[in-house]
Amino acid sequence: MGDVTTAFFLTTFAGISTGLGSLIAFLVPNLRFTWLSVLLGFAAGAMIYISFVELLAESVGAVGFFQANAAFFLGIFGMGLLDRMVGHIHMDTLPDGNTLPISENRNLRKAGMLTALGIAMHNFPEGMAVLFSSLSSPYLGFSVAVAIAIHNIPEGVAVSVPIYYASGNRKKAFAYSFFAGLTEPLGAGIGYFLLFRFLTPEVLFLMLAAVGGVMVFICFDELLPIAIRYGDEHLAFLGVFSGMLVVALSLYLMH
Repeated sequence: MGDVTTAFFLTTFAGISTGLGSLIAFLVPNLRFTWLSVLLGFAAGAMIYISFVELLAESVGAVGFFQANAAFFLGIFGMGLLDRMVGHIHMDTLPDGNTLPISENRNLRKAGMLTALGIAMHNFPEGMAVLFSSLSSPYLGFSVAVAIAIHNIPEGVAVSVPIYYASGNRKKAFAYSFFAGLTEPLGAGIGYFLLFRFLTPEVLFLMLAAVGGVMVFICFDELLPIAIRYGDEHLAFLGVFSGMLVVALSLYLMH
């Protein structure tokens, strides 16, 4: 298994990218979601490709077809159940489909805080995804961390903007976004201390298959619908194919 320090470093990198999203929201004038749709598509393409070609495929080879696929679909089911329990407010509930909302109202603060809570809860399994991928292979962990980091950036925008326009406080908006992202390494830490003693090679490969299921759910439930809604669908799918191609080429060069 790979180096634990590297695994936690990659998990932290993926988490703090949520805070980066809030900085972009303030530093880039007239930020539009149309160009973010390409990034979301790229992240989805990378995550989908990694999930099937690396995580699930390696798990099938290590523990067998039935066991690996059972873990994969349990990952999808578990993430779907968490999504319903948390009541995550997706980015597509923002009032304007093209530009950041600029009108103040008393519901903005609540919307931003609920979005921060939902993202914080969803970052727990994402942190575990980076952790277990990194323990299997530092390169695989890096690929997963980069894909998750890219999709965390727009989530940071979704948290910080309504809080900023409700309060007029940039520091508060950034703080909520930043600390929502820190639950990602926290999730990795909890997963490590609870599961590491049981982490035989077989269990690790089953966890990798489940991680693949979690990532596929995130892509189809959140990233792709938002990417299509907030931008041209052709640009969104160009991002998807680009993400797949970049991961495929990098895997070819690494093998």
